Amino acid sequence: LSANLNKIALLRNTRTVGIPSVVHAARLALNAGAHGITVHPRPDGRHVRAQDVRELAAVLKEWPGAEFNIEGNPFHGLLEFVRDVRPGQCTLVPDETGAFTSDRGWDLPADQPRLKPVVAELKSLGVRVSLFMDPLPQAMAAVRDLGADRVELYTEPYARNFGSAEEESVLGGYVQAARAAQRAGLGVNAGHDLNLDNLPVFLRSVPKVLEVSIGHALISDALDCGLAEAVQDGETGLVVDP
Repeated sequence: LSANLNKIALLRNTRTVGIPSVVHAARLALNAGAHGITVHPRPDGRHVRAQDVRELAAVLKEWPGAEFNIEGNPFHGLLEFVRDVRPGQCTLVPDETGAFTSDRGWDLPADQPRLKPVVAELKSLGVRVSLFMDPLPQAMAAVRDLGADRVELYTEPYARNFGSAEEESVLGGYVQAARAAQRAGLGVNAGHDLNLDNLPVFLRSVPKVLEVSIGHALISDALDCGLAEAVQDGETGLVVDP
């Protein structure tokens, strides 16, 4: 599990007092057993920002076995962050400037010419490269030809169809894509709208998934787990001894 902390940063950015702290959230997640931290800096700065990336890179050094994954569009300033902190993994995502959220994978082989020098640079920096991809088995050989190490399968279509009559068919497409990636020598990651309900089914069906990145559902679950306790603590704090 790589904990995506973008929503922590989004909430923090609505005030100027620095809370909730992205660094504190990272330590909580890592202490709780997360295997890594994911961030997706965007050009508009609505989520994590440059200082966050540097501070999180320092935190990850305290956990030598944990991974720092920086994801985003390499043509929107992402490489500056990667050159600066050399994360364990960089996930290349074709989101547009101002996009509400990531909503598609790369179009290969059409995107190959512009991605090839990016992948080459990342590899020269010693960074593992993952490409955000739709579950298209026929595209996996093109990912390998770019020199990437992994794919991250875009799982929003699966999440949208979870529990519907289309679930089995959609899930089958991910199984085939994962197998095609592995035949091409690629590792398989997954992410987007995965949660406690749909993740177990996905992992039982899709073979040898190495990593899942979860942010929105993780923070939503944290509210369910902790909001009542926080309110109780707040009520206790209102009690003044006579």
